Amino acid sequence: MKSQNGNSEVGSRTPQRSAMRGEEAGPVTGLLRAWARGDLRARDDLMTIVYAELRRRASLYLRHERLDHTLSPTALVHEAYLRLIGQRRVAWQNRAQFFGVAAQMMRRILVDHARAQQAAKRPNAALKGALDERLGQAQPPDCDLLLLDQALNELLALDPQQSRVVELRYFGGMTEHEIAEVLSMSRSTVTREWQTARAWLYRRMTKGYVQGRP
Repeated sequence: MKSQNGNSEVGSRTPQRSAMRGEEAGPVTGLLRAWARGDLRARDDLMTIVYAELRRRASLYLRHERLDHTLSPTALVHEAYLRLIGQRRVAWQNRAQFFGVAAQMMRRILVDHARAQQAAKRPNAALKGALDERLGQAQPPDCDLLLLDQALNELLALDPQQSRVVELRYFGGMTEHEIAEVLSMSRSTVTREWQTARAWLYRRMTKGYVQGRP
């Protein structure tokens, strides 16, 4: 597992020129840049445009959760919306970057929700969803969301780039092409990083929690 020295946050890198050229004509990019300049009407117009896409991505994720999951796609999108409009430090650049930040928001919301559900039950209650082919070829029957979050944080310390690739793919429902735009790398690199990270996560998650950690 290689180490990375750069900042892994979305928006910390300059998008590839090809990606930027492809987004120049899109309305989302124009609204994001207007929002970055303080135009709140542009922010509201932006959310009207991207709402359906955010809900689609939320639905795709929750489809792999337990049938009795109490967080609906609509609730997830609304919470993500509130967090997105509260962002003050993001230099909005383009559509891919926006959905990358949205993926971070949805991950945090889902993990917070899982922790709250666990606390409402019993200390060691398992909160599980389906760990599908996106994370392992020979996957275990269940995936504990809190365990996945812990494993991703551990992967972040070892390889921030791979951790971001998984976050964008798993929580954000992004394609490899979209991830390449967000992280300013080639699609072949994204594919390689995804495959390596997926194998590492499978091995890590089949071992369970690290003792002494939530």
